[in-house]
Amino acid sequence: MEENISEVDLAYQILSESGKENPLYFKKLIREVIAKKNKVVQNEAAVISEIYTMINMDSRFQHVGDGLWGLADWYPPETKRSRTTTTKTSAKTS
Repeated sequence: MEENISEVDLAYQILSESGKENPLYFKKLIREVIAKKNKVVQNEAAVISEIYTMINMDSRFQHVGDGLWGLADWYPPETKRSRTTTTKTSAKTS
């Protein structure tokens, strides 16, 4: 059955099964996807890059730092892909 599901949906399923307390390192997650798909890989780096891009573009996933990914549903809205900007003020003394 896993062979008919998309890579990104399979990644979602794997993370769902791992649980909120267990975000996965992206290479481990993607290698699990490849294994479950029984995918023949000639260039692992290219496949990892392709699947990583799909995960990165899918709003169901949340990067939680240090290469770890979880599901966006696991985290409160204020932590979802928020960007904070800081402004620097400089005081010149003459």
